[in-house]
Amino acid sequence: MYTAGVSARDVIVVGGGPAGAAVAARLHQHGVRDVLVLERYAHPREKPCGGGLTGHADEAFAALDLRLDVPHVPSRSARVRFGSFVRTVTLGRPVNVIRREDFDASLIAQVRARGVEVVEDEGVDAISVEPDHVVVTTSRGRRLTARVVIGADGAASIVRKHLTGNAKALPHRLFKAELTMPAAAAGPGVAVGDDAMLYDFTPMLRGVRGYLWVFPVPGDRINVGIMHYPSTRLGGPALIDQLRAGLAEVGVALPAKAAHGWPVWGYHPRAPVSAPRVLVVGDAAGIDGLTGEGIAVAMEQAVVAGDLVARGLRTGELGFAGYRRALRRAVVGRELALDRWLARLLYQRGEGWRRWMSLVLYDPDVLEMYAARVAGSEVLADQKLRLYGALARHVWRARGRSRALRQAGEGLALDGQSVPLLSSASSSGPSS
Repeated sequence: MYTAGVSARDVIVVGGGPAGAAVAARLHQHGVRDVLVLERYAHPREKPCGGGLTGHADEAFAALDLRLDVPHVPSRSARVRFGSFVRTVTLGRPVNVIRREDFDASLIAQVRARGVEVVEDEGVDAISVEPDHVVVTTSRGRRLTARVVIGADGAASIVRKHLTGNAKALPHRLFKAELTMPAAAAGPGVAVGDDAMLYDFTPMLRGVRGYLWVFPVPGDRINVGIMHYPSTRLGGPALIDQLRAGLAEVGVALPAKAAHGWPVWGYHPRAPVSAPRVLVVGDAAGIDGLTGEGIAVAMEQAVVAGDLVARGLRTGELGFAGYRRALRRAVVGRELALDRWLARLLYQRGEGWRRWMSLVLYDPDVLEMYAARVAGSEVLADQKLRLYGALARHVWRARGRSRALRQAGEGLALDGQSVPLLSSASSSGPSS
């Protein structure tokens, strides 16, 4: 029985970011009207994020009948850097770079326009799962009940904590800043009007296990940041120092206290993502461990979750035991599982990362495959034969590629001078 005197819902969605808005939209498509979205903050609110709508965001928008209706920069190329090595890869279709403040507010507005109830400035502090309902305690002291609760409340998810208990794991660490980029301040690495996204792996030489990014943002701005994989421990101050030093190399100055950091969890195919009457989507379920991407991932997961919840509400089968398998078998789960495996190789502690970095940089087919993955024009998990072929080639060319990688690192400007980022390929070594 539901608690007397307390509002009861079919579904309460915890979190009003892309994951929460998308799953509410999917439920609405299935005719589920009794949905409440609770968002701890008021839109528009700041959200640390690179802002790239990568992967299969276009397909997710179409599946959810949502629109990209905020200013965005269509980035048609990705520039990969490691020391003196720079290569630009053309994307099969553009990656749209948005500002999360605008994007999240737009999605919530679209969901509201369909009649979904969204309450802002009210988060969830606790949940309690009973045999026939879930009790939600909000930051305003309200006690609400629902047949199902969907956690779309990010890396610090209350719902995720309910599922994982006291499990301990190291999170990915990300730091991000948005900077104005007037023409007078544009350095040789980044120029106003340049729509290329920069993925800079040079910080790997200094102990970072991840990459630095510079993305174009609407309004003559750039989104800059750094991601660190948890194979080693690096504190916030050290990562900000790495971000500042890396940006200086490409002609960008990072002001003091401009970068904001946050922890995120990488996707694990065996991590708990559901329990009776409860499941998670988006960052609460795990981001892409290789790139740190979360927006398209969240929207794709929302399609899977919304379908499962809508069916469960019709049939009364609300255990959701098959949700983890459904995620894993979907395109998004297959891509996340592959990227998790690649991240463990590329971002490993010690010096073993060098052999994999040399494969990524100096095999053109690998860069082309991953560019297609980022753009969403290919499912990388379905390209196993090409990946095995790249590994076979690497066996014969590993020595020369390792030498080229070492030379690229030694060619790094260590005297504070900017390193020009060319729009053409400059490989400083074997490229096939």
